Amino acid sequence: MNKVTAIIVAGGSGKRMGTAVKKQYIQLKGKEILAYTIEAFENCSFINDIIVVVAEEEIDYVRENIIRKYKLNKVSQIVGGGKERQDSVYNGLKATKGESTYVMIHDGARPFVKKETIYKCLLNTQKNKASIVAVPVKDTIKVCNTRTHRVESTPDRKKLWSIQTPQSFEYELLMKAYSYAKKQNLQVTDDSMIIEAFGEDVYITEGDYTNIKITTPEDLIIGEVLLQK
Repeated sequence: MNKVTAIIVAGGSGKRMGTAVKKQYIQLKGKEILAYTIEAFENCSFINDIIVVVAEEEIDYVRENIIRKYKLNKVSQIVGGGKERQDSVYNGLKATKGESTYVMIHDGARPFVKKETIYKCLLNTQKNKASIVAVPVKDTIKVCNTRTHRVESTPDRKKLWSIQTPQSFEYELLMKAYSYAKKQNLQVTDDSMIIEAFGEDVYITEGDYTNIKITTPEDLIIGEVLLQK
């Protein structure tokens, strides 16, 4: 059987939230955001195990106050993150010990991902080796000069997608791409960029606009509304 591992990356500092508590540990209706996120994958029968990546000093806290508290039995490991997000993902990948066929990388602060979205992304990966969840951009986008803010161009909105997670890959492909990225000293903001740099194709799985990432205080308000629904 093909083993599918979800790697939940929750090692960020959450500076934009402006709270004393990191965003992944903020409670919505009495439960931590990270707990909701893990539960989304816990409840997928096609996910075999979950690896959670957090700051090294938070491992014991997460184990006691989230994993054991909410009986998240598919969590096989909690590992320490790295300096950058891509370092944290790599730590999670190494923790699989090469036993997974597919890996799904997901943001710890993106708790509203739907089971249907996760499943569609996995199917796309099984067909095409690399797939990322995204939604079509609604607004007109401008490319501007970063210094003067003068508009330089207006890209065709029909070709633009807003990228979310999960991002799903064949394990062997992603590890090869990460090895290449380390040799090239590439700095990226998501895992699909590493695959692209490695010269492999990445395919979109259309997601849902409710699959938001909790980043700023305004997102907490939206999150409360989504939970009510």
